[in-house]
Amino acid sequence: MTDTQTHLLVVDDDERIRGLLQKFLVRNGFMVSVAHDAAKARRLLAGLEFDMIVLDVMMPGEDGVSLTRSLREKMATPILLLTARGETQSRIEGLEAGADDYLAKPFEPKELLLRINAILRRVPTVREAAGPKVLHLGEVRYDMERGELWRGTDPVRLTSTESALMRIFAAQPNEAVSRERLVGDLAGDEGAETQERAVDVQITRLRRKIENDPKQPRYLQTVRGAGYMLAPD
Repeated sequence: MTDTQTHLLVVDDDERIRGLLQKFLVRNGFMVSVAHDAAKARRLLAGLEFDMIVLDVMMPGEDGVSLTRSLREKMATPILLLTARGETQSRIEGLEAGADDYLAKPFEPKELLLRINAILRRVPTVREAAGPKVLHLGEVRYDMERGELWRGTDPVRLTSTESALMRIFAAQPNEAVSRERLVGDLAGDEGAETQERAVDVQITRLRRKIENDPKQPRYLQTVRGAGYMLAPD
């Protein structure tokens, strides 16, 4: 069961799809607001707090990928993209823009519900951590208890997926985490090759927020044949 206070924003220019999704998600316990384009979505986001955004990629005016990229500059609210395009590259572009997941149209409503709940489960929760509460990564520090990343006195915004990655790595610092485990935690039901590419995109994005030189990572390292490893100071 979902929390009845969980508030979703559904953005789609197709009135029929908007209405169907709103009714379905409300029946499954969510509060749902809708917008027909990026401009309306921006107005709603300026005045309301949302737990997640379900966003169509192909819209007149500003498209979903562009809106995602813009929103990521100021908020970490989870974003699920809906796209009618089946090409892997368009989905990778969505992930690079900051989306947490994607779902190709047409889809079964139940699959959308499963994706939404999976993303919401990744949102950081305060939990007791054994050992140090803060990991130091050069100028960056990661508060394990709060799930927060800081550079000096400035907070570094993390998407729900990036937060999930940090929790996984921080739980076992200096130990490699296999790509298979990350694929299982972060990917959808695509083929193995697509899943691994999606994980690589997430790692690249996270490195940009941690490393001084993301192309020569010091703290989020690639361990040949074993996966990725967080190596704090």
